[in-house]
Amino acid sequence: MAQKQWAVISAAREDLIDKLTASLNIHRTLSQLLVQRGVTSFPDARDFFRPSLDCLHDPFEMKDMDIAIKRIDHAIDANEKILVYGDYDVDGTTAVALVYSFLKEIYNNLDYYIPDRYREGYGVSMEGIDYAAANAVGLIIALDCGIKAGTQIDYAKSKGIDFIVVDHHRPDDELPNAEAILDPKRADCTYPYKELSGCGLGFKLAQAYYQRHKMPFEKLEKFLDLVAASIAADIVPITGENRILAHFGLKRLNLNPRAGFESILFYNNVFRKNQCCDKSVFTREIGINDLMFMIGPRLNAAGRIENGKTAVDLLLCENMGTTHQLSQTINSNNEERRSLDTNITEQALAMISGSIALQKAKATVLFNPNWSKGVIGIVASRLMENYYRPTIILTENNGVITGSARSIKDFDIYNAIDACRNHLDHFGGHKYAAGLSLRPENLQAFIDDFNAIAEKEIDESMMTPLLEIDAVLGLSEIDARFYRILKQFAPFGPGNHNPVFLATNCIAKGLPRIVGNKHLKFFLSQPQWAGKDFPAIAFGQSNHLQMLLSGQPFDVAYQIEENEWNGKTSIQLNVKDLRASKSMEEKLQIQAS
Repeated sequence: MAQKQWAVISAAREDLIDKLTASLNIHRTLSQLLVQRGVTSFPDARDFFRPSLDCLHDPFEMKDMDIAIKRIDHAIDANEKILVYGDYDVDGTTAVALVYSFLKEIYNNLDYYIPDRYREGYGVSMEGIDYAAANAVGLIIALDCGIKAGTQIDYAKSKGIDFIVVDHHRPDDELPNAEAILDPKRADCTYPYKELSGCGLGFKLAQAYYQRHKMPFEKLEKFLDLVAASIAADIVPITGENRILAHFGLKRLNLNPRAGFESILFYNNVFRKNQCCDKSVFTREIGINDLMFMIGPRLNAAGRIENGKTAVDLLLCENMGTTHQLSQTINSNNEERRSLDTNITEQALAMISGSIALQKAKATVLFNPNWSKGVIGIVASRLMENYYRPTIILTENNGVITGSARSIKDFDIYNAIDACRNHLDHFGGHKYAAGLSLRPENLQAFIDDFNAIAEKEIDESMMTPLLEIDAVLGLSEIDARFYRILKQFAPFGPGNHNPVFLATNCIAKGLPRIVGNKHLKFFLSQPQWAGKDFPAIAFGQSNHLQMLLSGQPFDVAYQIEENEWNGKTSIQLNVKDLRASKSMEEKLQIQAS
């Protein structure tokens, strides 16, 4: 695990913090967190704590939306077959499920298609277009892909098939020749919010259709659970529209979950039978982390191991018997994915530990033709946890090398890959994650050029992960009311992360112990405030056990969360990092940074 550097975020304008504290009657640290998030007035706070679907932007502000709706109307009027086409990850499969579902309520001449990861690769494929042609499709709606599919869309046109591209990835300067392109990141699009997920854009397409045809918006709310799942799994910022959509998507999921989500959660012991009636209920409230770490990986596993179509089938299915069968298949896929992920990660770590050159490099680029294409993105993320470097993991399938890239803060891996485009067949993504493909004969030239860019652009300070601490908060300041208000900052994610607090001169009480081989459990205390001890868990930090047992004071960066055990809920501290207490002068230097 890479060692972290700590930095306490500036407290921002003191006058705004004081004003919010007085007007909201809340703890000053909570006001500080709000100001850091751009919430500086009572009306801002009302909107932040009480999201409203009325605050969603008009979908027709998006470039080409009017054209897209007219083209769908034409397809329906002419009884053209529409193919809903999407990527095989969570964002793509939820987008396909959403758009197919909303169209199915008004039109029957439909089909959906998810490309095979191993045979067709990412995005719009020639095989997918051939499938459309063979099935008399007149219009393809491409979701979470297509923004770089110029060649494929031209091929479709030659077969009399039109495209509507609905994608949130960064486009090239030249856009494909589609009938309409919905992508807020295109240079000529003035849509106010740029960070929608692919499924979020699918929702905006549905919203526009409902708005144009004067259909009640309330009928769209049943799709918000799909949007929330995509937001969580694709790790897009949970700000603006995404925060509103995630908030109401989670609300929908908790109150009336679709059968597919219910079955996944059932197999993971989050459902139980209500004794009063023959109905399943959640054992606890479902949050964004459940979407990220329980539902998302299982939906992804379908496309990683077999075919992402299974995930769409599950999301569309309403028969609980069939849904449970599909969930069993997806759970089996996920177990196989875990095994592959673990084995390949161990091989990759061994490659690095056995090479001085790789250990000294400012980027990690590894290739093994035998690695599973379905898990290389996960492996790249795992390596990032151990060696904080931009990482590209490459494998070979059917004579084509494909790769998955992950990056560190302040290094735009998309731009670096773009600079090597002359060696590539395809690539796409964003600042922190990307995918690429190339021919074997170009591999070494790509690796050399990419490493040269990393060597030039990355300095030593960028190679240590930064742990940003939102505020100093003593343990005595944590109480039920503080945590009740803090929970209303959720859903958490990029742009609205779960706050990290700093407590200084702490000690571990009781007997700290290792659980699960590498995690620490203990009671955290600040001796200057007796009686305010909290149970704490430090994941992956068993290396600190001796320091805790020594009784020496330490500083701790932590998040506040709930722990549920035997039907009881209590506050628990999730320790992100800890270190021996520093002198006051050193602490001030950390805070000033």
